[in-house]
Amino acid sequence: MPATNSSAKKSIAFLCYRGNPYSGGQGVYTRYLCRELVELGYDVTVFAGQPWPILDPEVKFEKVPSLDLYRRRWPFWWPYPWQLKTTIDWREWGLSMTGQFPEARTFSQRIERRLTGRLSSGEFDLIHDNQCLGEGLLPLVEEGWPLVATIHHPITVDYDLELQHATTRRQRFFLNRWYSFLAPQIEVAKQLPHVITVSENSKRDIAQQMGVPAERMEVVPVGVDETRFRPLPHIKRVPGRLLTTASGDVPLKGLTYLLEAVAKARTERPDVHLVVIGKLRGGSVIPGVIERLGISDAVEFVSGVSDERIVELYAECELAVVPSLYEGFSLPAIEAMASGATLLATTGGAIPEVVGTSGDTARLVPPADAGALAQAIVELLDDPEERERLAVGGRERVFEKLTWKRCAEGTAAVYDKVLGGA
Repeated sequence: MPATNSSAKKSIAFLCYRGNPYSGGQGVYTRYLCRELVELGYDVTVFAGQPWPILDPEVKFEKVPSLDLYRRRWPFWWPYPWQLKTTIDWREWGLSMTGQFPEARTFSQRIERRLTGRLSSGEFDLIHDNQCLGEGLLPLVEEGWPLVATIHHPITVDYDLELQHATTRRQRFFLNRWYSFLAPQIEVAKQLPHVITVSENSKRDIAQQMGVPAERMEVVPVGVDETRFRPLPHIKRVPGRLLTTASGDVPLKGLTYLLEAVAKARTERPDVHLVVIGKLRGGSVIPGVIERLGISDAVEFVSGVSDERIVELYAECELAVVPSLYEGFSLPAIEAMASGATLLATTGGAIPEVVGTSGDTARLVPPADAGALAQAIVELLDDPEERERLAVGGRERVFEKLTWKRCAEGTAAVYDKVLGGA
């Protein structure tokens, strides 16, 4: 049986197999949720693999090194034999060499080894897994340790959309290999007793596509740091400037449709131009799309910038655009709203649930519709009063419903429920 911690200050082992905020929403979630959990009185230790997370000083951190085979500066490097020190190392390298993505699976196996003895000693009251969903979690569940897992949205959606956009058999083959981690993740998810997800839309899709019973899931929306993402009235907006975030450069984010919309909008508004926060991956189709549309001089990519620079970029834009085909939540949307930018987004996935009613807090258009995006871009750029009204409504919604403090309070309620029944 699990040992109990008699201290009123509950201790959380928070798991994040890839931690850097610039590698996606999971890193942002880890950073800000853990900070707010500490503010609520929890003792939080983050266990994470590379790229290492950025954490506030009050959050404890233990490195769980992977082979880091997908490092930014030297991806798919070949380790020397003496660098493969354990059977888990060999498994991680072997799976990656066959085109698979093993990091989540091998991270969970390292975590099982790392935590088993420390759980028995009562060092931690609860484990919180941030969408690792690796097989190494199951022995911990079977032994009765309280465990909560966050599933932001079903990765099955990403897989299906990428397959739809694959144009060759070779691309489909490698996509099938890469997403081979999905089946094991689904099997693990089905066996987890407590799951947090970020929207009612994600809850429905996780139940339908991953088979997780709805009664095991709780919805806790994520948040935004409203003190960091804020209006900067001293910065003037750049006429015609659009801003979007495409951290993954994948079909799911809908960047191709936004580029087509930019080209259409420029026929009426030649000053329209786009800044993309993100970095293109190798083999991306995006450069070809930009060249085909003749908008090379109207698109700029920026990456690796600080939070403060991102806030400045929001202050400079006349429209922040989220063109996603699907979102389980959309952190960029609420960051834009908190920053006082006017938001133009699609109705893909949970976006309407998150940002509110079209015409009150944002302008919403159907996903995968470049024409509707272009029309909305032109209309909003031509109507500064409407942009200001939507921006004010969006920021009010963030303050009311979508802060990290509220996210932490909702997460703590789930912890209390789990620990009360442990």
